[in-house]
Amino acid sequence: MGHNVHTIVASINVRRIITVLGSRSRVRPGGDAPGLAVMADVDSRTAHLSAPLAVVDLAALVRNADELVRRAQGKPIRIATKSVRCREILDLVLARDGFAGLMAYSLAEAIWLVRHGATDVLVGYPSVDAQAITELGADEVLRAAITLTVDDPAHLQLIAGHAKAPVRICLDLDASLRIGPLHLGVRRSGLRTADDAVALMRQADAIGRTRVVGLMCYDAQIAGVPDTSPAVRMMKRRSLAELAKRRAAVVAAVRGATELEFVNAGGTGSLHAMGTQADITEVAAGSGLFGPTLFDDYDDFTPNPALIYALPVVRAPAPDVRTVYAGGYPASGPAGRSRVPTPIWPVGLHLLRSEGAGEVQTPVTGPAATDLAIGDRVWWRHAKAGEPCERFDELVLMDPGSTYLHQVPTYRGEGKCFG
Repeated sequence: MGHNVHTIVASINVRRIITVLGSRSRVRPGGDAPGLAVMADVDSRTAHLSAPLAVVDLAALVRNADELVRRAQGKPIRIATKSVRCREILDLVLARDGFAGLMAYSLAEAIWLVRHGATDVLVGYPSVDAQAITELGADEVLRAAITLTVDDPAHLQLIAGHAKAPVRICLDLDASLRIGPLHLGVRRSGLRTADDAVALMRQADAIGRTRVVGLMCYDAQIAGVPDTSPAVRMMKRRSLAELAKRRAAVVAAVRGATELEFVNAGGTGSLHAMGTQADITEVAAGSGLFGPTLFDDYDDFTPNPALIYALPVVRAPAPDVRTVYAGGYPASGPAGRSRVPTPIWPVGLHLLRSEGAGEVQTPVTGPAATDLAIGDRVWWRHAKAGEPCERFDELVLMDPGSTYLHQVPTYRGEGKCFG
């Protein structure tokens, strides 16, 4: 990075920026890549910054935020921080109507966020960080703001062994679809039924040091799977129907035993479906803010690519091949071509199958390669949303077509890595 994060302006008027950008109608309606004029503007106006660098198109970000709110149909959206990993962006989005609260992916992260002003943080995954649990249990402010997710008696025992005062907890219900031996969805919780949930609540009461305040149910096989075939669409319909019935029974049973503050469900890919469910009080989303390539093939929405990054050309090993610095930023999940980054500008470039995206260099080829000189830039989109921020200390916030440009630190730029 060519610019030290300590030179960044300490704060920005997020409400003013969001108000100005949110009223504009010129923002493109979505697609595989930003328009050529936008990309030329982005490239030109960041030419004085050292690459690699990552840029957030604020106008596209606002359009994506508005689309998430529309699809949530009145349900407040809790922002999944793992898909953002930048406090300034979290503040920008939380300043908008329709968003409320954060869903962290680490208890240490949640504590850090609360120390910086967050007041409502659900840790969406169980924590076994004894040091962080001890810190949580000893601090009244943290206990009021943070809710831990549990799905196993071992989680309850760990909390009771380290927290000096009662901690807010949320039960995590398995949302996967099971057809005979077939498991469709992610391997998360072992809680599937109302009996499972009530049994864990009784154990929580017996063990002590916890208070059940919420229930969450993440439908990965719906929210995180593109609509690429009739079979996928059929699976999603069947899963929605099965999950709605099973979740309603669990919610009713849990509410019969305690007063729930929230029932959380959904993700970027399923807001339109979860927003209509009466038993759900809030939804979660994060990836849809940045619009990575994994969300290009959904039937119900097309996010604007708001986060892009540039890599400099460092070699010309053949007339039709150019090699850029770094670039080996694969996304998590099942290994395959859908998890690698995509060059988007200049148009007409693609990865070499024999090399892919490399740790310290990445060759690209295609009709546009011959026009690239050493020192030029190739712009990319990542397959997933939050993971690029683990590669960059800063994000350049800009509004294409205006003079606004501002650099802000990512979690990494603030010296934080939560796994």
